[in-house]
Amino acid sequence: MTEDPRIAAARYEYRRRQAGSESDRSERREYDADVQASASVGEDLQAAIVETELQQAIRRGEFDNLPGSGKPLPGLGGTHDENWWIRRKIETEKLHGLGPAALTLRVENTELDDRLDLLVREADVREALEDFNRRVIEARRQLLGGPPVVTPTREIEREVAAWRERREDRRDASQTTPEVSGTMNRKSRWRRLGGA
Repeated sequence: MTEDPRIAAARYEYRRRQAGSESDRSERREYDADVQASASVGEDLQAAIVETELQQAIRRGEFDNLPGSGKPLPGLGGTHDENWWIRRKIETEKLHGLGPAALTLRVENTELDDRLDLLVREADVREALEDFNRRVIEARRQLLGGPPVVTPTREIEREVAAWRERREDRRDASQTTPEVSGTMNRKSRWRRLGGA
């Protein structure tokens, strides 16, 4: 939006008078009051223009069918949280690894078995477990404050044995299913051929 011409004229006149003689201070004070009054008139004019634009947009239907219309505002009525926008961003973007080490390690501990099951080599499993244990120990040593680190370290040999067992169970389960269907197919073919 362009500036109100009345305000521009008042500023021009104010600057002109400032550059001129400094003799009549009372006239200057009166003029300053006039400039402030015209500025508030300018603000009122600007607010009226904005309100008119909003009303016209409403009549044209530009605010109809907006996402979330007719639904309650999320988080209304809860306790005030200064960092609500950070929490919402983390939830909507599914950001991980943010926050104090105590909390991130606790979450990682719950998801560690699933992450280990994606690994193929035993050496990679050992390396992942050593890295996890190293970060837990580092977090316990830091004196930065925050919640205490209660996440336990993992015993590497026991975890590797559990990983092997889960891997064999998955392999057996994947091999059992096709064999069962294969034997059923052989039996049904044998019956169709006139066998037992």
